[in-house]
Parts: sequence; C-alpha cells; structure tokens
Amino acid sequence: MWPSCNVKVRDFWLGTSVTLIRCLKVGATMAKSKFEYVRNFEADDTCLAHCWVVVRLDGRNFHRFAEKHNFAKPNDSRALHLMTKCAQTVMKELEDIVIAYGQSDEYSFVFKRKSNWFKRRASKFMTHVASQFASSYVFYWRDYFEDQPLLYPPGFDGRVIVYPSNQTLKDYLSWRQADCHINNLYNTVFWALVQQSGLTPVQAQERLQVGEVTTKEVKLPAEMEGKKMAVTRTRTKPVPLYCDIIGDAFWKEHPEILGEDS
Repeated sequence: MWPSCNVKVRDFWLGTSVTLIRCLKVGATMAKSKFEYVRNFEADDTCLAHCWVVVRLDGRNFHRFAEKHNFAKPNDSRALHLMTKCAQTVMKELEDIVIAYGQSDEYSFVFKRKSNWFKRRASKFMTHVASQFASSYVFYWRDYFEDQPLLYPPGFDGRVIVYPSNQTLKDYLSWRQADCHINNLYNTVFWALVQQSGLTPVQAQERLQVGEVTTKEVKLPAEMEGKKMAVTRTRTKPVPLYCDIIGDAFWKEHPEILGEDS
C-alpha cells in the first residue's frame, strides 16, 4: 500500500508544482497594473562606472558583544580568525571581489573596477556582502568558540564607497591599516595598564590621554624602476595575509589586484 500511496502523493505534488509554475509564468506577462507606478519610487543607486567599489562592514555594538562573550583582551585570536573565515567565505561565494582587508570587527571588500555584478547597484553589493558575512559568523562560531555558546545574533552594518583610481584605492587601504596600528597600540597599552598595573579602565584611559598630537613622516620603500614581470591570472582560493599594505612592496608583489582587467 505504501509504495503506491507514495507514487500518488509524488504525482500530485509534481502536478501541483507544474501548475504553479505555469500560473507564475502567465502572471509575469500580465503583471502590469495601476499599482505598478510604485516602482518609480525606487532610488537609482548605480555605482559610477570604471570605479573601484568597496563594501566596508563594521560590527554593530561589538564592544558589548565582546564583553558578553568573554573575548580575550586586547585581542582575541578566536574572534580574529572567525572574522577572517567569514571574509574568505564571502570572497568564495560572491563574484568579482579581488581583495579584502580586515581588522578587529571590520572588513573591507574590493570589487573589480569593471564589475557589472547586479548592474553595479550599491544596495545589492552591500546587502549580499553583509548577509553572507553575518550568516557565516553564526554558522562558523562553534568552530572557533567551542566552549562559549553564542548568546545572541551579531549584527553588521555596511557602507559602499567608490574610488576612481588605483591610488585612491591604495590610500583607502593604507588608511584602514594605519587606523589598525593606532588602535592596536592604544588597546595593547590600555589593557596592560588594567591587567598588569591594576588600574581601573577609567584610570588607564586618563593615563593615556595626551595634550598634543604630533605627525611624523615615514619614508616608504623606493619605487622599483625598469623592472618587468610576467603575470598569469589564475582562480585561487582566498588566503589570509598578515602584512603591510601601506608601502609599495605588497602592491608590487600582487600587481594583478590593480590590473587593467579588474
């Protein structure tokens, strides 16, 4: 009895699915109605052509999230590796991302200059990256926090920026890494004062206040002149690098990132 019953049920659902598909196709050709004018309220958010599109994600209220989940101070290697895993997943699942840079609770994803992904709509870039990253964070949480349950879902906000030239893109990434150096230096000293010297967080913050900020020029590596190299583009998996992107060495080792085909 069961085999024949299963066949009937299967045939019934197959028939229902075919009917539904046909109805949807007919409906699609008859979609125009007096209500269609509401589409005119959709904003045109197309990113400028021939520009680098950058999506930067930031953790929403991650200071509280870190406290609730007992992150180690000043840096929790589990959290940092989880962020990198999420970024690798985004690069693997979404198209046209050539490089990603991350620190703390933020990550920047750079799309090809010539990318026409979702017709270069900023909302599509941002929502796809944010949703893929956030879902990956929850999905891979237990791989990195085995003894710490996830108490509530994390949130990430995102923004889209376009940069017109290779130099402005390099300056953007340099800015984010310089910001990382400054924050990491501050946090390392701050938590050393709290954990090793016994100061309260308020006392440590007061100790680190300065009355004057000075700017010092740093000499960057000299340009390499008259050198040619052959580059072969291959599709590879995203690999995390812990390196300097402010100087020229990184960009000379990876010319394909800013190449004309991007």
